[in-house]
Amino acid sequence: MSTATDPIRVLVCDDQALVRTGYVTIFSAQPDMEVVGEAVNGHEAVAASRLLKPDVVVMDIRMPLLDGIQATRQLAGPDVADTAPPKVLVVTTFNVDAHVYDALRAGASGFLLKDAPPAELVNAIRTVAGGEALLAPAVTRHLIGHYAGHLRPAGTARPAREELVRSLTPRELEVLQHLAEGLSNAEIASAMHISSETVKTYVSRILAKLGLRDRVQAVVLAHRTGLAADVT
Repeated sequence: MSTATDPIRVLVCDDQALVRTGYVTIFSAQPDMEVVGEAVNGHEAVAASRLLKPDVVVMDIRMPLLDGIQATRQLAGPDVADTAPPKVLVVTTFNVDAHVYDALRAGASGFLLKDAPPAELVNAIRTVAGGEALLAPAVTRHLIGHYAGHLRPAGTARPAREELVRSLTPRELEVLQHLAEGLSNAEIASAMHISSETVKTYVSRILAKLGLRDRVQAVVLAHRTGLAADVT
């Protein structure tokens, strides 16, 4: 993996040659990024990642042989033995990919829409490479609300929610609810009248207390336990 001064090593995984070429062109033009490889399906993505050790894998969901969800699970899922797995950024089509949350639960560090502008895509790479998770707020607000039922198993929400509430302070619960809405740190800071740095501190505490890897997992947990029902 890269150090703070090394370029971010990026692996591009998409079955469409034109899309891969576009990504490679965009990332290669950045002074702090290096495209280390390409893959056209999930099997190639997993093999290339294990060989090339990228920092970030840009993953399409719909690919032949092995889809992006399964590839993500093999690279960054909860059962992965690697102590420093690559960050997986899923780039999906909102109106088509109804399974993006399966990818997030499989270990992805975030997602963007395929029609995101280049600057937003580049920023996403830097964000997940830096250890933060990224959820496109506009997508989060629609998608989480629509698929929350799939993330909240019947009969398990109440005990899990009560345990969650007991473990967090009221202020931390408020931050978690805002995360579940898909708000960015800056938006949370504005809503709560605190600084962005304070929000980051709260988020770090929430993740540590709940044993979560990133804010994506926090958002999923909020919806699975029913905590987010108050804000959707």
